[in-house]
Amino acid sequence: MSDFKFQIQAKLKGTSARTGIITTPHGKIETPAFIVVGTKATVKAMTPEQVKEVNAQAVLANAYHLYLQPGHKLIEKGGGLSKFMNWSGPTFTDSGGFQVLSLGSGYKKVIDMVGGEAEEVSSSSKQERRAFVDNEGVTFYSHLDGSRHRFTAELSMQIQHAIGADIIFAFDELTSLVDPYDYQVESLKRTHAWADRCLAELNRLRSLHPKRDYQALFGVVQGAQYEDLRRQCARFLASRDFDGFGIGGAIEKARLGEIVSWVNQELPENKPKHLLGISEPDDIFQAIENGIDTFDCVSPTRVGRNGSAYTCSGRKNIVASRYRDDFSPLIPDCQCYTCRNYTSAYLHHLLHAHELLANTLMSIHNEHFIIKLVDDIRISIEEGSFFELKENWLAKYYAKGSTNR
Repeated sequence: MSDFKFQIQAKLKGTSARTGIITTPHGKIETPAFIVVGTKATVKAMTPEQVKEVNAQAVLANAYHLYLQPGHKLIEKGGGLSKFMNWSGPTFTDSGGFQVLSLGSGYKKVIDMVGGEAEEVSSSSKQERRAFVDNEGVTFYSHLDGSRHRFTAELSMQIQHAIGADIIFAFDELTSLVDPYDYQVESLKRTHAWADRCLAELNRLRSLHPKRDYQALFGVVQGAQYEDLRRQCARFLASRDFDGFGIGGAIEKARLGEIVSWVNQELPENKPKHLLGISEPDDIFQAIENGIDTFDCVSPTRVGRNGSAYTCSGRKNIVASRYRDDFSPLIPDCQCYTCRNYTSAYLHHLLHAHELLANTLMSIHNEHFIIKLVDDIRISIEEGSFFELKENWLAKYYAKGSTNR
C-alpha cells in the first residue's frame, strides 16, 4: 500500500504556481520546497540537527556516490538512509545518471552560453572520456580509484531501493547542449526504454519486500533545449505509472521558465514536479511560477565553504578585507544560528585561518537563507502576493553593482 500522496493546496491565478503537501513514509513536505543536498548521506559541514534547525524539510542523497562509498548494501544493513544518517525526515536519492556521465566519468559537461550559442568549455577530449553509453546502460570508471563499473536501469533501482529513500528517480541519459539534435533523439529513446525498465524493476523489488516503506518513483524528463523532444518525453512519461516527475538535463538559464512550462503543459497536474540542480533566486522564482514543486542544489553549502554568503542585496564575499572589522551579522535581522551568534569579522577570521568551523557557520546561513526564500514564496502564493514579492526581492538582490550580475 502506498504511503505517498500529493495534494494541491492553493493555486496562483494566471500562472502554474501552486502550493501543496507531499506525504511520504517519513513525513510531509510543504511545497514549494528547497531540498538540501546530502550527497554522501551528509549535508556537508552540517549535522542533521543543524539541517533541521535551518527548517529543511527533506534531504537528497546521491546514489552514485553512496554506491561507491560505503556501498548501498551497507546502508541497507544499517536500516536505510534515514537511520544511517540520523535524519528523521523525508529523503530523496537521484538515479546516478548525471554522475556516471559527468563527475564520475571524468567527462564534465559544463556549458557556457557565448553569444547566444552553447559552448562546451571544460569537457575532456574524446580520448579522455571514460563513460560509454549503450542501449543497455553506461560503463564508467570510479573517480575514487579508477575501478570499472556499469550502471543499468535495473542496478540503479536496486541501489536506490537498498538505500531506502522515500522518493527516487528513474535512470536516464544526461545530454549536453552541444550534443546534436540527432543524438538527442537517440538518447531520448534510451531514456524512455530505461524508464520502463525502472518501473518494472522497482515493481519486482516491491513484490520481494512487501513490508518495506513505499518508495515513490519519479520519471526524468530530458530533451535539452528542444521543445518537440521535451514535450515528447513528458507525454511518454505521463503515460506511465510514475508517482511524480523530475526535470533534468542541460537547460540554458535564460530559457528555464520556458522549458519548464513546455513540460508542465504535458505532465499531469496532480503529480509533483522536481527540478534538478537549481538554487539561484531568479531561477527559483521562474521555476515555481511555471509549476515546480521541489528542487535541489549543492550551491548553498558549496559557495559558503568558498567564503560567500547569501544576503538580501546579493552574495557577499566574506573573505574580502572590508569584513575584517565588521562586527555586525551577515544579515542583521536574520534568525539563523550563525547570524544570531557570530559577526562577519569572526567569519572573515575563520575563513582566512582555514578553520573548519567556517564551513559549518557559512553553510548554516546559506541553507537557511534559501529555504526561507522558498518558504516566503509559498506564503506569497497562498496570499496572492507572489508578483510583488518577486519584483521587490529580485530588484534588491540583483541591484546595480551586485556581485550576482
